[in-house]
Amino acid sequence: GCSLDWSREVFTMDEQRAASVKAAFLRFHKEGLIYRDVRLTNWCCILRSGISDIEVEYEDLEAPKRLSVPGHPKDRTYVFGRIWSFAYKVDGSDEEIVVATTRPETMLGDVAVAVHPDDPRYKQLHGKQLVHPFVARKIKLILDPVLVDMSFGTGAVKVTPAHDPNDFACGRRHGLDEITVFTEEGKMADNCGMFAGMMRFDARVELLAELKRRGLHRGEADNKMRLGVCQRTGDIIEPMLKPQWWVDCSGMARRAVEAVRQGELKIIPAEHERTWYAWLENIRDWCVSRQLWWGHRIPAYFPTVKGEKVEVVVAGSMEEAREAVVEREGCAAEDVSLKQEEDVLDTWFSSGLFPFSCLGWPDEQAPDYAAWHPTSLLETGQDILFFWVARMVMCSLQLTDRLPFSEVYLHAMVRDKRGRKMSKSLGNVIDPLEVINGVSLASLFAKLDAGNIEPKELAAAKKMNEEEFPLGIPECGSDALRFGLLAFCGQGRDVNLDIARVVAYRNFCNKLWNATRFAFLYLDAADGQAPFRPAELPAAGGAANLPLLADAWILSRLAHAVKTLDAQLTAYDMAAAVTTVYEFWYKELCDVYLEAVKPVMKQEDAAAKHATQTVLHACLHHGLRLLHPFMPYVTEELYQRLALLAGEPRASIMVAPFPQPAAVAAWASEEAERDMELLASLAASVRTVRAAYLKGPLERHAPEVYIVCRAPAAAAVVASQLETLAALAKSSRSPPPTLHLVAEGEAPPAGCATDVIDASLEVHVLLKGLIDLSREVARLQKEAAAVEGRLAKLQAKMAMPEYATKCKPQQQQEDAAKAQGCEGELAAIGRAIAQFEAAA
Repeated sequence: GCSLDWSREVFTMDEQRAASVKAAFLRFHKEGLIYRDVRLTNWCCILRSGISDIEVEYEDLEAPKRLSVPGHPKDRTYVFGRIWSFAYKVDGSDEEIVVATTRPETMLGDVAVAVHPDDPRYKQLHGKQLVHPFVARKIKLILDPVLVDMSFGTGAVKVTPAHDPNDFACGRRHGLDEITVFTEEGKMADNCGMFAGMMRFDARVELLAELKRRGLHRGEADNKMRLGVCQRTGDIIEPMLKPQWWVDCSGMARRAVEAVRQGELKIIPAEHERTWYAWLENIRDWCVSRQLWWGHRIPAYFPTVKGEKVEVVVAGSMEEAREAVVEREGCAAEDVSLKQEEDVLDTWFSSGLFPFSCLGWPDEQAPDYAAWHPTSLLETGQDILFFWVARMVMCSLQLTDRLPFSEVYLHAMVRDKRGRKMSKSLGNVIDPLEVINGVSLASLFAKLDAGNIEPKELAAAKKMNEEEFPLGIPECGSDALRFGLLAFCGQGRDVNLDIARVVAYRNFCNKLWNATRFAFLYLDAADGQAPFRPAELPAAGGAANLPLLADAWILSRLAHAVKTLDAQLTAYDMAAAVTTVYEFWYKELCDVYLEAVKPVMKQEDAAAKHATQTVLHACLHHGLRLLHPFMPYVTEELYQRLALLAGEPRASIMVAPFPQPAAVAAWASEEAERDMELLASLAASVRTVRAAYLKGPLERHAPEVYIVCRAPAAAAVVASQLETLAALAKSSRSPPPTLHLVAEGEAPPAGCATDVIDASLEVHVLLKGLIDLSREVARLQKEAAAVEGRLAKLQAKMAMPEYATKCKPQQQQEDAAKAQGCEGELAAIGRAIAQFEAAA
């Protein structure tokens, strides 16, 4: 989690940040990186503002599609993904040239038709003019081998310099007029004749109809296309000629690329580096002016001297601008009138300065700037890698000559269960507060009804909610949601949020709470009055230093968890980190250790009991700190209660040191883990046999269990840990079994169900008089057949002529061991069958 210093809270529009923005703009302009030019801009008619390239989203249309368009009548839709052909008549002739376009309304701004100079179809028309059917303007026929591919279509291309990037470049090459035919709100301009005042896509419909009436329509066809849409409003983007302020990013982008390539800046996950390079190596100048009423006003002024306009001036204030004009123009101050630029800066301009503007820049002597710039890590969403991250890097390198941070961790994006982007129009938005607090299905429906969703989508959204949340979304709490989101990060680039899994993590919270509170019952003092005081743990956690195997084992597993978690957090592998801490708490501490120590806690041996209490306290103390970043609230509460229980001062877990691998490395014990793994396999075997045979009323039966262990070292471990093994082998509904270790040379009694763990380890549960032994014989015969099948395949493989020469020695050894193991299993199964048949 984050511990924030709220005394340093800042806002990008406050006085200090405004000063930083102005200083950056002035510096960029002085260095020749900011300039003003009339160029094609991505124009949003709803915002009535230009937007940058990366604020445009693209929809790929594979087939024609009817869409509603913001700003147009809501009951109308317009077709996209079609291409229309129409004819321009040659002036003074019956000849014509046919052109095609996906945006027929832009033909009102056509000033030329381009053909390839080598195209024989149009040689006789070189130098001719064409007649525009709707406006009093002649259309030039120009020759342009750059714009025209004469093998495509008719080989003739309409040229609208004011509304198409390629046409704009062509127009500049040929000195063509640039005629804007749209108003800022998306209506046809006054120069559009009979279509003036119509919304642009209504004009498209009327214009096509009029072309047909005049006999100039030449056909239409489906056409795959990419449709640019404003990310914020959903409006169809129009390329528009506008005077805008631009930043030349080429030099800054090269430095940002090299920073990653040289390893000075690390992007995590590394897969995003390829995208970083692709975007920055093909970067275009950044349009930073916006025609909005909010934002940082651009520090530029339009001067007039004695009523005549002169070149724009960039300055820090009106007074500085006046002085600059007086010096440049050689005029008197009273002859100068100034009007400040009304445009404001793109919000990402001020955001790009944030890593150092919040520290006091441009005052490089500011204490915070000197102490904290550059920082170490930026954590943010992958969707703003270029909106924000790249711009922070470029601005910092240019203005401070240093990277703003050394690492960038990009988290995944949250999508719905089906992997779809959450959208109000789809009705699949999951409000985090609804997951935390819970919400009824009726409330979910009411939220959908109140939204602006199409009737068809509304019905689909309600059906989806009813299928996924028939009883609404249950209350999960913030810890479960946080834990779930981190666990989902392992899915890749996106998080497909499945509420059912969040509910499962809520249940984990409950288990954590209940198990820890239960463990607190074990931490009572010897006299029942004084607070529990943990003892010093031994230097190592092996069985030689701790009398109870379970104690040595859990400390070793704790050391493993601390080491593994440290490596995973260092690598920002959040999903794996969540799994590590979950498995320690759920599978090892709760499911195994707390069960294994129950016999000790019931003993009268105060010393043995206190040793185990000390280990339990260490596990809870370390385990809560390990879990805290993932589940801050429940761990805070339990940690403080643990402190009170042990008579320690009450303090927040947030200021406690996070467990470090070096501090617990001595607790690692391969011996303890190996021995405990042996007990766990035996306990699982006993529970499996009991579950298979002792059902219904027999569940509460405490069976006699006989363990055959042919390895002397393993047999010694089992013999010393029968009490622990009995505790682990009990089920939730049955008492511990009575365990017997079969002596070497002896056999378990007849009438047992047998589970063969491996060739040297078997579990026999006495069932004679409890179940039908003939059924067990049939099961064992089926198991023997499966083992015989595996053995036959191995033997066939090993009998192949080239096996000895082509198979690696290590593989041959592994195959021989597997065959030997199968033979041992068959022998054990055969003995079990013989026992059952003899007892039947």
